[in-house]
Amino acid sequence: MNKVKKIGVLTSGGDAPGMNAAIRAVVRSSIYYGIDVVGIYRGYDGLIQNDFELLNVRSVNHILNRGGTFLKSARSQGFRTKEGRKQAFENFKNAGLDGLVVIGGDGTFTGAHIFSQEFQVPVIGIPGTIDNDLAGTDFTIGFDTACNTALEAIDKIRDTASSHERLFFVEVMGRDAGFIAVKTGIAGGAVATIIPESDWTIDELISKLDKGAENKKSSNLVVIAEGSKLGSALEVAEKVKAKIDYYDIRVTILGHLQRGGSPSAFDRVLASRMGVAAVEGLKEGKSEVMAGIANGHISYTPLDIAINDSQELDLDEFRISKILSI
Repeated sequence: MNKVKKIGVLTSGGDAPGMNAAIRAVVRSSIYYGIDVVGIYRGYDGLIQNDFELLNVRSVNHILNRGGTFLKSARSQGFRTKEGRKQAFENFKNAGLDGLVVIGGDGTFTGAHIFSQEFQVPVIGIPGTIDNDLAGTDFTIGFDTACNTALEAIDKIRDTASSHERLFFVEVMGRDAGFIAVKTGIAGGAVATIIPESDWTIDELISKLDKGAENKKSSNLVVIAEGSKLGSALEVAEKVKAKIDYYDIRVTILGHLQRGGSPSAFDRVLASRMGVAAVEGLKEGKSEVMAGIANGHISYTPLDIAINDSQELDLDEFRISKILSI
């Protein structure tokens, strides 16, 4: 077992509710094990710029319930270059660090994998992304909160849709995967859920809406993942509007609203478990792995698998969403 005396922690890429809880867990578990921990601000840019701060227990007071990341986040162009990574390694070495914990999504993990390969830096990733699309973990930090945030908005939209007998197209995040759309589509009672993994046509969607009109539905709500093959919510709404005239059609794009807010209890516990697992993994000599949760238990997945083998959508849930939308 390697003797780890000092580690660094950073957040990178898009923020996700629960990142602060993960940082807190890394800091407190490190101190519990007698390990010094350094916070690196603004992700890989901070690693290049030597923007480090020694953290202690008090440094992470009152952040468990806060959204975003107090270490800040950035997408670093400099880290994409060999020169930038070399400078980052010099700073890593000069700070006396023995390992690195990175919190983020596939882009963050790709950078960590390359950095570790080039300079033999022990690194462990914590999956922090609302998209829930990383292989090797049942859930990623922020996904549950993003679903709850989207659902709260959908419930409010339904109130006005019912009052005015309107058809709403609600766009949620999900450029490449429909996890948020499927969950909120079921929980929000959507008449249709359109995701990147499905092959809906406009005619099929209109047929679905026709049945709703025949059943005298007072409102209809369609949830669309931003990366759907039919296009954005605005594009789909225009296509539908060109073919039917019995609904007053409106579009709501939730956008970055889904990234913010206080993390749910589920995300706080998930982030805490993963943060401790990352520190314990470094203590045990693990590297180039992601600390995740599989079947309810801590698991360590090689970073290249986490990056390249996408999490598969639960198609049974998608099937259920279709059954319940009659």
